[in-house]
Amino acid sequence: MALLTIEGLTTGYGEMEVLRDVSLRVEEGEIVSIIGPNGAGKSTAMKAAFGLLEPWQGSIRLGERTISGLSADKIVRLGMCYVPQTDNVFPSLTVEENLEMGAFILTGPIKERKERVFALFPRLAERRKQRAGKMSGGERQMVAMGRALMLDPKLLLLDEPSAGLAPLLVDMIFERIRDINASGVSVLMVEQNAKKSLELAHHAFVLVNGENRIDGAGQALLADPEVGRLFLGG
Repeated sequence: MALLTIEGLTTGYGEMEVLRDVSLRVEEGEIVSIIGPNGAGKSTAMKAAFGLLEPWQGSIRLGERTISGLSADKIVRLGMCYVPQTDNVFPSLTVEENLEMGAFILTGPIKERKERVFALFPRLAERRKQRAGKMSGGERQMVAMGRALMLDPKLLLLDEPSAGLAPLLVDMIFERIRDINASGVSVLMVEQNAKKSLELAHHAFVLVNGENRIDGAGQALLADPEVGRLFLGG
């Protein structure tokens, strides 16, 4: 059974339909990428999965449980965490305080969880007392991902994790996503850097104008002429 299953999702904002009959799946242990042009509905699909947007039609399941219509705080408790593209850290708090905020639903000790995050992101360990608002974009992205990992999620949702980063930091962020996945966390990400995203993904879905266009293994889509023409400059 898939870890996340979205079937026939139609939704939008106000009276504006953004997604129409969209379906996608994330199997346990997978990195799944959603790519497509601007305005395709990629981030909208992510928000609907995390309970930030009400589905108009269709169903969303986490494992066997239907989560359509559940609030985000309830979905977090079921093992799914979400890192938005912007406003994803508490700028006035230190790195360490940001991580502690990520463990807000836990009642026991969290030291081991923090140390696991610091092992994954050594730069954060070096800057644990620095305020997040004084950090670079790449460092803030690490803080945001680390905070989500404090809850040991089964599934991590990443919305444009490389947006606005310098090329070297883009490579580093993708390496960390691979490491997170290798630790046993499944990943669903929306990403404008289609080539790097497909290189990393086990499976990918292409959305165009709010609808499913193509899906398949990441490496297969890298070699697909239509995907190359539309998104990879080929």
